[in-house]
Amino acid sequence: MTDFIKSSALLLVLLNPFLVVLYLVDVVEKLDPRQFARVLTHAAFIAALVFCCFAILGDAIFSSIVQAEFASFQIFGGVVFLLIGVQFVFHGPTAIEILRGKSEHLAGAIAMPVLIGPGTISASVVIGKRLDALSACIAVVAAVVIFLAVMLVLKHAYDVMRPQRASLIKRYIEIAGRIMALYVGTVSVDMIMQGIRAWVQKF
Repeated sequence: MTDFIKSSALLLVLLNPFLVVLYLVDVVEKLDPRQFARVLTHAAFIAALVFCCFAILGDAIFSSIVQAEFASFQIFGGVVFLLIGVQFVFHGPTAIEILRGKSEHLAGAIAMPVLIGPGTISASVVIGKRLDALSACIAVVAAVVIFLAVMLVLKHAYDVMRPQRASLIKRYIEIAGRIMALYVGTVSVDMIMQGIRAWVQKF
């Protein structure tokens, strides 16, 4: 049970709904609660499915199916998130809207790269190593469900507070988003360096 709780907590921390809500602030503003719940549920379902696949198959996906080293994924994923971090620093929350593309593909664009990334995929592989296949999938689904519930609560809180505190909320999102972007950029560079170190150790 301890490994199960630790595994779910690991994925939930990396999903980080308090950071994701900053990334999706334009979506939170534009969609009504029912539309937001539908889009986010669809994105969470896609993410959970991918996480379960990596939890069950683990490194075999990279070695057998993709036929590439996991280090390559770390480097590429780090570059992607570094670009997101840089865009967010200079353009604020609108950067994520630009990177996601058109609204008709919103659920898939939220799933990737907002939810599905190098960190969460790596965590899924770790969970698969800690637990048997069924327990790993349950741990993944539990983390995603908690993430979804927290996001819906944050959406409700935003809608309630927005009419009275619109300027304050906007200012908070702007400042917090840029601070979080520095964190994302730092983690991205660390991912790239980990991937490079893993490659260097092979020679």
